[in-house]
Amino acid sequence: MAALYVLLFHCWLYTFPGYPDSSAPRWLDGLMFGRIAVVFFLVLSGFSLAVSPARNGWRPGGVSRFLRRRAWRILPPYWAALAFSLVISWLVVPASHTGPPTGRSVLVYGLLAQDMFTAPTPNGAFWSIGVEAELYLLFPLLLFVRRRLGAVVLMTAVTLLVAAGGLTAAGATPVEGDNWLTPHLVPVFVAGLVGAGIVVASDRVRRLPWPRLAAVAATPVLALVAVKGSVWTVNHYFWVDLAVAPAMTMLLAAVATGRPARLVRLLTTRPVRGLGDCSYSLYLIHLPIVMTVVRRIAPEFVSPGLPTFWFTLAVALPASLSGAWLFARIFEMPFKRNRSWKSLLAPVRSQPSGGEERLGSRSGRPSPEPSGSAAGRTDP
Repeated sequence: MAALYVLLFHCWLYTFPGYPDSSAPRWLDGLMFGRIAVVFFLVLSGFSLAVSPARNGWRPGGVSRFLRRRAWRILPPYWAALAFSLVISWLVVPASHTGPPTGRSVLVYGLLAQDMFTAPTPNGAFWSIGVEAELYLLFPLLLFVRRRLGAVVLMTAVTLLVAAGGLTAAGATPVEGDNWLTPHLVPVFVAGLVGAGIVVASDRVRRLPWPRLAAVAATPVLALVAVKGSVWTVNHYFWVDLAVAPAMTMLLAAVATGRPARLVRLLTTRPVRGLGDCSYSLYLIHLPIVMTVVRRIAPEFVSPGLPTFWFTLAVALPASLSGAWLFARIFEMPFKRNRSWKSLLAPVRSQPSGGEERLGSRSGRPSPEPSGSAAGRTDP
């Protein structure tokens, strides 16, 4: 659902110029917080990755094994989406006002180094994947601190370090560029990591009113954003990110403990679960589709402004969802179902070659039947 919100945010962002003081109608202002949805991704990532270690005494189960499994899960669809984004950027519409990607872009983004090095982007959504990669490298160390010193020390240490850096910046708000975002987003990831402890906590802790606590924690942040407006919010995301992370963590704790029941039922419905199955693919490929619709297709049919926005929703939304479903089937699901190249390629290797089939027919021996086929099946 957060990935779907990012898609809607980009439909809004590229339709109406002037962000953060957008020319969009005020009643669409609720779509301007795409950054907050990505912060939620990071909280959720820390939470979900830490649930298994939390059940195992906060041990990662082997650093090299953890990093291999993360690479196996994240990289294949990411590299496929990178290739897709490069083709769109070179042949259809550049993903950045700085021009089409270069050879440096291929190297930087191929190595997930976009948070450390600047290059023309092939896909504006890829900034967070570089941040995630750096957080994965930190994850074993964060678990070690959590195991040895406790949740309070871990959370306090990373938050104070980041807050001190922010307060010493000019105007007490660091100016954000296209990279070096990981340091200030570490507390967001750690908030999710620490929150995973609620899953294995005592019944007394699990029964706390987490939905209500999440609402209480979110209210002052939402009120501040509403009062200060979009320009202030975007210019102070450094602090907004940190302020909203506790509410997000409590929301995840609520859902993990089965509350509120209506939200849990919604999240377990078939359409939402299906959306979740391809949400990573949706995040990876939606932006080139949206930009193609907004900048190449819509101008041929509708006028700028609100007509372009509705046209983009009508075309880019279903195209992105169906494209993400297909993309996930090809580049995500096989790697989720299999943990190694050996198991991934096993079905292919088990198929008989054409030469073996012909030899079997000539010799009068039955051809080998693929594993799992029904005995006595007679259909071709």
